[in-house]
Amino acid sequence: MATGNATAAATGTAPRRRAVLAVTVALLLVATVPLVFRAAGADGVTPVPQLLAFLPWLLVPAGLALALSFAARWRPGLFWAAAALLGLAAFVPPYGDDAPASHGAPLTRLRVLTANLEFGRATDGLLAALRRERPDLVAVQECDPERCATALDSPAVRAAYPFRLLAGHGASEGSAVLSRFPLRPDGAVAGELAMPRAAVTASGHRLRFQVAHPMPPLPASLHTWRSELGRLRDLATSRSPEPLIVAGDFNSSQDHAAFRAVLDAGLHDSARQAGSPRTPSWPARTTPVLGAQIDHVLVSDALCPRAARFLDLPDTDHRALLVDLELHAAR
Repeated sequence: MATGNATAAATGTAPRRRAVLAVTVALLLVATVPLVFRAAGADGVTPVPQLLAFLPWLLVPAGLALALSFAARWRPGLFWAAAALLGLAAFVPPYGDDAPASHGAPLTRLRVLTANLEFGRATDGLLAALRRERPDLVAVQECDPERCATALDSPAVRAAYPFRLLAGHGASEGSAVLSRFPLRPDGAVAGELAMPRAAVTASGHRLRFQVAHPMPPLPASLHTWRSELGRLRDLATSRSPEPLIVAGDFNSSQDHAAFRAVLDAGLHDSARQAGSPRTPSWPARTTPVLGAQIDHVLVSDALCPRAARFLDLPDTDHRALLVDLELHAAR
């Protein structure tokens, strides 16, 4: 009888152990496949780019896999999970070089706001933020013609921001630039969503202000996403004497190779420089507990970030980003 009970127990234990090991392997694959691409400097194919956006949170499945491997006494899983945890931890720190030290008193100070309105739904929230924060330059994405464009044409907004640039049609394609300073159209970065550029004269100093809104890395648009980020990189490598600000919804984080290439072209991430390198900006419903920082204000060497804050706007899946900058003379 005792032998029969032991046999039954062993028979029941084996399927449970196999199930635990299957779950452990699945967790490890979720954590390590994106890690391999991150280490290789590539974004891969779906679902790798989507998982890379949440790379720090992949420590959770790796940690669970470590616990399950320990409980199942599976030695290969212990080593695998420990290696995944160490590898992921190595990529959690902020990416990019420190901004070069500024010299002398600033030529002027600028406050920049970027906001994705989710098809124009957050127009009222944007207007409230404009009144409260009083930014000098504003990059708006997903500015629909019915709500957003109409609101930006109101007398109150025109009085506060007499200079503007609107581009694109439709709820997701539309973009806008608002400025307290004189501006003129300065071309655009080609994309499925409008990415206009303005030449701005701020307190007598010229600079370029580029809206960023590449396509998201969905399975059907991965090639477009990479191509449009590549065009933003090309803009950053252009040898123009004017300082450059690129602000918007990049649909990418520092763990995407295509975005790091933009930074490597000579731009600095304002949120990182101001001490908020991984503060999530999307999706707003789960931030700051869970999310990715895909909304950025990138600046060239002459611009020094002094502060950065992420703002919660109602009715949008993005948090807005407000950055205070100082413009210094080129060295």
